[in-house]
Amino acid sequence: MRFPVAACVVLLSCAVAFASSAPTPGGPGGEAGKPQQKQTETKPAEKVPARTLGVAETFVMPSGNIGCIYIPEGGTAVYQPVDGGPELSCDRIEPKYVRATLGRSGKAVVLSNVGDQGCCGGDRTVDYGETWSAGPFTCYSERTGLTCERSDGHSFLLSRARIRAD
Repeated sequence: MRFPVAACVVLLSCAVAFASSAPTPGGPGGEAGKPQQKQTETKPAEKVPARTLGVAETFVMPSGNIGCIYIPEGGTAVYQPVDGGPELSCDRIEPKYVRATLGRSGKAVVLSNVGDQGCCGGDRTVDYGETWSAGPFTCYSERTGLTCERSDGHSFLLSRARIRAD
């Protein structure tokens, strides 16, 4: 009878030793007395829709003295307006270099100290008497200058003789 009791004690002690070193469900085996972290199943990251970037559009006046660039809402691969766009910006070369800009909202802004002077080239020439339009902006080309306005009435005028922004 001693043999079966001794065998049971040995088997039980082996089982206890084996159980304490076996990994717990949901985590690797660890040191005794330390809680095991439960492994959570990771889900693949949700895909955020890619932002659609627009294409800038440029145009010039027949004189070559005024050139404009239109940036659609959301910006382009190389430029994003501060307010997210859309934005229309026109440069006048003579008699003094200036830039007039209309953004999404607010009054037109005229800058007389333009650090990145690059006027005037464009995809198309807007002849005198023609109208250019994109987004909320419409521009009127006349021999007396270029007037551009946003659908809410804010506008600017650029010509050799005058500059107006409202």
